Amino acid sequence: MERNPQEQERKDMEQAEKNIVERLEAATTALEKTLSWLEERQGELSGEVERISATVEQSRRETELAEKLAAVERELAEVKATSTQNALNPLRRTMPAATAEMLAKHGIGDGPVDVRSLDAALSGLSLEQRIAVKTQLLRAGAIS
Repeated sequence: MERNPQEQERKDMEQAEKNIVERLEAATTALEKTLSWLEERQGELSGEVERISATVEQSRRETELAEKLAAVERELAEVKATSTQNALNPLRRTMPAATAEMLAKHGIGDGPVDVRSLDAALSGLSLEQRIAVKTQLLRAGAIS
């Protein structure tokens, strides 16, 4: 039984087409599996990307806060140094010589002034003069 060469060629072509169809079906199945796997991973990866982004933002914020804290600590150290220096070198407070002489006549010398003895010493002055003397003493830091 001899076959016709055209018929053989047709059968060979059909077999080749069948092989191609099978390979395309296998490739389609593999692509579908890959696609579903990628879709699953995309959900996981997007959550991971969001976590990474949040971590980067938090790191930036922490860096900002650390810089601000360092600046405030430097400023505080400067203020403390200045206040310590001022405490060691207080400003010299003086009162007019006439006021010091008048207080000395009444037995009130250097140091803090007792308000009662001050009122007694100033009793001979007018109201305006008493106010002026007390203002001078306040400025000099002799009374508080």
